[in-house]
Amino acid sequence: MERKKIIVIVGPTASGKSALAVRLARRFGGEIISADSRQVYRGLDIGTGKIKVREMQGVPHHLLDVASPRRTFTAADFVHIGRKACSNVLKNNRIPIICGGTGFYIDALLGRVALSDVPPNPKLRARLEKKTADELFLLLKKHDPRRAREMNESDRCNPRRLIRALEIARYRNQRYLDLRNPNFETLWVSVMLPKEVLKRRIRVRLLERMRHGMVAEAKRLHAHELSYKRMEQLGLEYHSLARFLQKKITRDELIAELERDIYRYAKRQLTYWKRNKNIKWFSPNNKKQIERVVQKWLKT
Repeated sequence: MERKKIIVIVGPTASGKSALAVRLARRFGGEIISADSRQVYRGLDIGTGKIKVREMQGVPHHLLDVASPRRTFTAADFVHIGRKACSNVLKNNRIPIICGGTGFYIDALLGRVALSDVPPNPKLRARLEKKTADELFLLLKKHDPRRAREMNESDRCNPRRLIRALEIARYRNQRYLDLRNPNFETLWVSVMLPKEVLKRRIRVRLLERMRHGMVAEAKRLHAHELSYKRMEQLGLEYHSLARFLQKKITRDELIAELERDIYRYAKRQLTYWKRNKNIKWFSPNNKKQIERVVQKWLKT
């Protein structure tokens, strides 16, 4: 059986992943599957650094603007839609190029992790959040003794994990997305910048987004009934923007906070991907070398 080839481009925020993905897609006949947990939301454009139409250079992009920011878009949602997009691209004899910064979404999409396909239950969560970890664990032993036995000591003291386990236990006919697919052959490519260069690019990119209306975008989202609470839940830029719009921080504090938090996020991204020994690491300036590696891989 022929193996289906997929290219994955990962790397920290502001490292040039999107431009590289477009270059490879144009060179080798690909379409891009965006793997960003916030770019799936409509209206979250400037704050998430969403690629512009002119930057796409005619390359089809999937998994952008597929959900309302007022509802929670889960990793399971991403897997369902993402696998359909990959399938459609492959049917058209083109190459799916998965590109993005949300490592867990990418691993779930490619079957590197098993994912529970159970949607959040806000009412249940609100009720369970009033209980202690000990009380939650006793409930789990009652409703899902097997899961309770499998939990390590750390998880037994973690209310968030316990609540999620109880949420899953409520589903009598729960399903698990186990997407391991031996017919996929994946080339992992990552771009990495020196620490100081990455810091500088994050700052330049942040200031550019501020000039292009990131605050105005947040105001517009709130005017269209996106609550400040929900905006804060969306994380990073929108978390700080919500606080700025409520006058909890100044403009200078907003920029300083975002510059710090975005760099911390970039470091967490790198830590996540360094565990994947299949990734080939490149400088973003080595575009020709990356193309040669891709071309050789496609011919094998």
